[in-house]
Amino acid sequence: MDFKKLRTSLAVLIIIMASGTLGYYFIEQIPLFDSFYMTVITISTVGFFEIKPLSSAGRILTIFIIAASISIGTYSISVIMRVMVEGEMQRRFGKRKMEKKISKLKNHFIVCGFGRIGKIICEELHADQIAFVVIEQEPSAVQSIEEKGFLSLQMDATDGEALIKAGIMNARGLVTAVSSDANNVFIILTAKELRPDIFILSRTSDAKNEGQLIRAGASRVVSPYLIGGRRMAQVLKRPTVVDFIDLATIDSHLGLVLEEAKVGPGSHLIGKNLIESKLRKDFGVIIVAIKKLSGEMTFNPMPSERLGGGDVIVVIGKKNDLKRMAEVL
Repeated sequence: MDFKKLRTSLAVLIIIMASGTLGYYFIEQIPLFDSFYMTVITISTVGFFEIKPLSSAGRILTIFIIAASISIGTYSISVIMRVMVEGEMQRRFGKRKMEKKISKLKNHFIVCGFGRIGKIICEELHADQIAFVVIEQEPSAVQSIEEKGFLSLQMDATDGEALIKAGIMNARGLVTAVSSDANNVFIILTAKELRPDIFILSRTSDAKNEGQLIRAGASRVVSPYLIGGRRMAQVLKRPTVVDFIDLATIDSHLGLVLEEAKVGPGSHLIGKNLIESKLRKDFGVIIVAIKKLSGEMTFNPMPSERLGGGDVIVVIGKKNDLKRMAEVL
């Protein structure tokens, strides 16, 4: 609205200049350029001498120009100042409000970098309503984050203060998705120094650097280019398998998803085998694998396989059924 008022005031100023120029031209018979010059020095009130002595009509015109230009000039300046002051206040208020929301987060993820990979990660987390904070220092990327309404901090992710403000002490995990592997290493080292037990998922631009990132403290390392290349090769070799994986891992019109659910320490299913648990019967899910608390993974488990506290079950089913099952577990 203020920008519209500013445009209007500038348009009125142009009209005043045009009216003054034509007024001097017709009333005082002054050449057109000299009339324009008279109008400019009158509006600016610089105090230069008149080109020629003015008649009474010319002086009335001058008074009108001075009064109108001072009024519109004062109004324009007030609008500009209001835009600047309100914009700064809104920016600071918005920043404080954002930081307050971030400080209240628990069990969330911290995503460092909002490039092509970071953007996809954030959109996936947002789609599943999983809390996260983005740390990004590039102004254009920050603007894109704000437009999407994601919580963010415009800071350097390699700085420990940024991670602390993002709530690393209460975070569920950290994702380093900046384009430079060297910066990813710095972020991992800083994060591990602040919180040694935090889960860190790191992106690498070169698969050869995976070992360095692991040694720095990354829990898992993903190479988007390597995964992308392998996936394209699988599409060529096993298109039906890829279609099935897409069907199971990405939301489809069938509503089927591949999901994991953890058996809680107080679950009544602890000690029961898969038949006794009635997971397939009650929720219509297909149990693909069970990851034991020890880390051992059992694929296509037998019906006699027993569930233990802390076990993670990998299943395929409909979203609503999986939610109901997770509550039981």
